[in-house]
Amino acid sequence: MRFLSMVRINENSGLQPSAQLMADMGKLMEELTREGKLIDTAGLTPTAHGTRVRLSGGKLSVVDGPFTEAREVIGGYALLEAASKEEAIELTKRFLKVHGDEWQVECEVRQLMTHGTCG
Repeated sequence: MRFLSMVRINENSGLQPSAQLMADMGKLMEELTREGKLIDTAGLTPTAHGTRVRLSGGKLSVVDGPFTEAREVIGGYALLEAASKEEAIELTKRFLKVHGDEWQVECEVRQLMTHGTCG
């Protein structure tokens, strides 16, 4: 089963990943990729560089960032292959633990719907 772990961050926290964090994250991603557990992962550019496209009442609108009403934003994602939701949660916990004590990061883990199935 595939799961999307969406990384929620406060992009205005001012924290920047240290060289050690990047090295530790690289090791974890390499290990999970080798094991077939990590399919894809990436960080996202700040909301200041984003655009929202909305459909409401049959009308489309386009709004450029930054989006001031957003306190926490999706800052990245990991596409995981796991035997169960519990395993996907454990993989996500490993990702969060790499960040140490100074970071406040939250991940939302959701199963991908495929071929008409839902969790």
